[in-house]
Amino acid sequence: MITGSNFTRFLAIAAISGLAACGDGSGRNAQHPSDRDADDIRAGAGESTGGVTTLFKGNADPNVTIKVNKYIWTASLEVLNFLPVEAADPFTGIISTGYGTPPGGGRAYKATIYVQDPALDARSLNISLRTRSGVASADTVRAVENAILTRARQLRIRDGKL
Repeated sequence: MITGSNFTRFLAIAAISGLAACGDGSGRNAQHPSDRDADDIRAGAGESTGGVTTLFKGNADPNVTIKVNKYIWTASLEVLNFLPVEAADPFTGIISTGYGTPPGGGRAYKATIYVQDPALDARSLNISLRTRSGVASADTVRAVENAILTRARQLRIRDGKL
């Protein structure tokens, strides 16, 4: 029969064992996979040892298909670079950020970006912006969308694809 103190010890040991199983065994803090992918995405150019950026660079694997526009994806990360990326999934086209304040601004914003199509088109981009006090104004959302689409077109022209 398990008494109260034995049950407490059992729960403590189970919790510690569960937490120990989450580590990589190296004794150092491992970076969360979504953080590593976000770092790879933000790095953009240069050498990449894996992660999301290699998916946009002519991956020869026919089983890997990205259904988002790489220019809109990259432009979203560049325009909203003051927001910390919490999650980024190029397979679904969703980028989720935490709160951040734009340079020279006084209001913190949080964004969810959905790139839903491989076309470089305004219909491919959906943005949800929030402030700490609620939903951001439609004018602010429209201005951010325009900035992202403008940057995406600049990136495409720079690559000589237009």
